[in-house]
Amino acid sequence: MAESIRVVLVDDEPLALKGLALRLESVGDVDVIDTCANGREAIKSIKTHRPDLVFLDIQMPGLDGFAVVRSLLGLIDMPLIIFVTAFDQYAVEAFETYALDYLLKPVEEQRLEGAMYRARERLAERRAVEQNARLVAMFDAIDGPGNSSLASFLGAGPVQRESEQRYFHQLHIKDRGRIIIVDVKDVDFIDAAGDYMCIHSKGDTHILRETMKVMERKLDPVQFQRIHRSTIINLDRVSEVHPHANGECFLVLKSGQELKVSRSYKGVVTRFLQN
Repeated sequence: MAESIRVVLVDDEPLALKGLALRLESVGDVDVIDTCANGREAIKSIKTHRPDLVFLDIQMPGLDGFAVVRSLLGLIDMPLIIFVTAFDQYAVEAFETYALDYLLKPVEEQRLEGAMYRARERLAERRAVEQNARLVAMFDAIDGPGNSSLASFLGAGPVQRESEQRYFHQLHIKDRGRIIIVDVKDVDFIDAAGDYMCIHSKGDTHILRETMKVMERKLDPVQFQRIHRSTIINLDRVSEVHPHANGECFLVLKSGQELKVSRSYKGVVTRFLQN
């Protein structure tokens, strides 16, 4: 049986709290462990109950939703945050405050399902990493100092595939009310455009609000490498390497796209030239 998602709901409107709780009742793997009417209650509840997920109203008297999140930054068991708002203009700031997602009031069933899908995926990845960390700690304790530990063993051989669970295999991209699922293996390259990422896959370009730093953490470095301050490529999609006399280098992808390698990232090219 799947582990229940422990949820805290925060909203200063009693009807909004009740309505969201009713909608979540139809989701079998959700356990609403507490409800809060303001930001101070929310902070106390989150620190006490350590929920997996918090549905957090943005506009509340006193401490608003953003202030609640800022007060929790650095918490070891920081929960996933889904902001809930009646005002669409808060959406951009919501993502800048590291929310998993945001929902507009009144909450639509389809949007709620999409948000819960993302929450399940993120929690599954988090739990896999935590489980691997516990295994490493256990075997290190058994091995004792000076012996070969599981941490070293995970660095080579088939067991390494377990650790790869912490990397994303799919990207979920919101586009005009839809969620487009892009398989990471099909991505040719990713480039930054301000605070957005352009995901190039199978001839299409998808826009995702994300920073380059966060995107790098999602991708397996065995397969994805930066070749420029604002460009990440899928190494499996490289078909040709074109070194130039002036020291510059270009990579040609199977799609025909040619990308310049910045001098700061020339080390990426050596793996192709040495084979």
